[in-house]
Amino acid sequence: MSDLVQLATGLVVPAAVAFAEGAGRPLLREIAATGDGRDITRGYLDGLARRLPQDGLLLERGGGDYGLYRQVLSDIQVKAVLQQRWLGLTRTEWVVIPGGEKRTDKRAAAAIEETLKRIRWDAVCAGMQYGVFYGYAVAECLWGRDGSTITLDAVKVRDRRRFVFDGQLRLRLRTMRDSDGEILPERKFWVFCTGADHDDEPYGLGLAHWLYWPVLFKRANIKFWLIRGEKFGSPTALGIFPPAATPAEQRKLLATLQAIQTDAGIILPEGMSIELLESGRTGTSEYEALCRYMDGAIAKLVLGQVMTSEAVGGQYKAEVQDAVKDDIVKADADLLCDSFNRGPVRWLTDWNFPGAAYPTVWRQTEAPEDLNQRAERDTKIFQVGYKPTLAAIVETYGGEWEPTGGRPPEEAEQTAFGEPQRRDAQARIDAEAGRDPGWDAVMEPLLAPIFDALEGGLPPEDILGRMDEWYPAMDDAALVDLLTRAITAAETLGRLEVRDE
Repeated sequence: MSDLVQLATGLVVPAAVAFAEGAGRPLLREIAATGDGRDITRGYLDGLARRLPQDGLLLERGGGDYGLYRQVLSDIQVKAVLQQRWLGLTRTEWVVIPGGEKRTDKRAAAAIEETLKRIRWDAVCAGMQYGVFYGYAVAECLWGRDGSTITLDAVKVRDRRRFVFDGQLRLRLRTMRDSDGEILPERKFWVFCTGADHDDEPYGLGLAHWLYWPVLFKRANIKFWLIRGEKFGSPTALGIFPPAATPAEQRKLLATLQAIQTDAGIILPEGMSIELLESGRTGTSEYEALCRYMDGAIAKLVLGQVMTSEAVGGQYKAEVQDAVKDDIVKADADLLCDSFNRGPVRWLTDWNFPGAAYPTVWRQTEAPEDLNQRAERDTKIFQVGYKPTLAAIVETYGGEWEPTGGRPPEEAEQTAFGEPQRRDAQARIDAEAGRDPGWDAVMEPLLAPIFDALEGGLPPEDILGRMDEWYPAMDDAALVDLLTRAITAAETLGRLEVRDE
């Protein structure tokens, strides 16, 4: 059966048959869809019916209502660690990268950059990042017009409890009249989903799924901890009455015991007495240990480590584990930006810049390079014989650069990262001396006996033994004169340079 016949008749062909028919060519239709009634994890699902999340905890404990997970947010430790993760994202700078080099590509990127400034992009990200906690987030795009241009005037993050997905994975808005939800227009709502281990779950699976039990256990533990504090923190009053005491006297004694907590003084009938029972229980509380364990579990779930939320460990370990948190923040930023790039960014580009390459929005989560360390590294590289180009200096350090002391640009590049150096200093010293020093002419007569011995095949050890014989016969007057003039020229040049600087 051909693809056209299947589409016309609405019949569904088993996967095995479809692959057999498609032998030798790719199949262009979806096989393992979830809205055709063949999904064994859901069974038959009407395309218009409400699709329930597959989060068993949410269904069993909350009936599918995300209000169950909202209670988790009231825990102090959850709020503290989530705030680290949330602020770690919004504190980063964002950048819009053109999709290509054409003029229209750059215009599209500039338009997106202006849009992000207008919609307060950081605030939008702060709201949509709760999709990491719940599993998904929904925002409505408020479109506008500026002449012939479609504008994005605002992005409003909506309460996810108002939305559901149907059998065809379409977003629907629940209302008082329709609990299964009204179908929403396309390119109007931006949906961010994360955490699920497959693409068949539009609701995702958020951190709240794993945080629920640690928070619940901690709350129950604190409840018993408070009872223990009340029971063992203050003594219990014991009233003793004689056997002949009447019921009225007994009630009076009980009222007196209750008054001990508030009154500064009490009176008792003769024959009655009061004693205070002190708690005999000592030792550290296991309740506190359990609370600390649960707080640590919460921190690990949200931040991947505990040292940025608890004052434990040394500085080195804290720096290492802080890097773990930074990796998680970067992952959040990449997922959130990628979702926005595939949604509103493409919609605006298609409407306003047809044919342009899609720009992308990203957050710069990497820490800026330490320029002091970079300069030290460049200095060491320069000292072993390599220098950066002027273009590399500008790209790394920014700003505008020019040669110092009137030197040519190539010499300024050579001296930018080290102590002032002189190009071919020996040549300048020789020039100041006034003539070619003639080192070869001076040294050849001095070394002639050694060269003759080497050419004659005399071993090096014999040559060293005869140096005492040759040395007195060497005429070093010319060498002494040459060195004197060179040293004088070098000293004079140095004094002039110091004066000029």
